[in-house]
Amino acid sequence: MPTKRHLSELDSTPQANVFPGTEPKTVRLSLSAGEEIPPHRHPDRHIVLYLLEGRLDLALDDSTHELDAGEIVRFDGDQDISPKAVTDATALLVLAAQ
Repeated sequence: MPTKRHLSELDSTPQANVFPGTEPKTVRLSLSAGEEIPPHRHPDRHIVLYLLEGRLDLALDDSTHELDAGEIVRFDGDQDISPKAVTDATALLVLAAQ
């Protein structure tokens, strides 16, 4: 039987675990304009970020990638990662074990 959730049901901000305790880890990220997550890593993970709403600058190590709603990016979690909202933004991230 599949597990179904609606993103609007998730209370935690800026990050909410969509399916706690399961793999791959799936997270809803909601940031207000100007808000950012400090540089961090997710060792041994491949990450897919799908930007649902807004604009986001995604810093990966020494480069920054501008994302608009509807864009999707895949990257390695073994690097410094720091998303910053240009406008209010909501993204869905899937962190899969390597």
